[in-house]
Amino acid sequence: MSPKAEWEKDLMPMVNELSSSREAAGKLGAYIKDVRAEMKRVVWPGKQEVYGTTVMVIITTFLFGFYFMLCDEVFSRLVSYVLNWGKSL
Repeated sequence: MSPKAEWEKDLMPMVNELSSSREAAGKLGAYIKDVRAEMKRVVWPGKQEVYGTTVMVIITTFLFGFYFMLCDEVFSRLVSYVLNWGKSL
């Protein structure tokens, strides 16, 4: 094998790696371009809609919290009653 052929043989993996990294950079650039185009199509909620949904989330959170607190109290009293009933026998 000639020295030139050996040199090309050693160089080819590096060339392939560079071309694949260029392809990856090209794909990343295309992805960013697509994301920007998609973000321009997004319809963002208005201030009033954000305020309304925020209030609903807060109210719902408190209602569920109260409901779970009530369930916890009922079940803990029920378990306490069952465990104490076993001691009285």
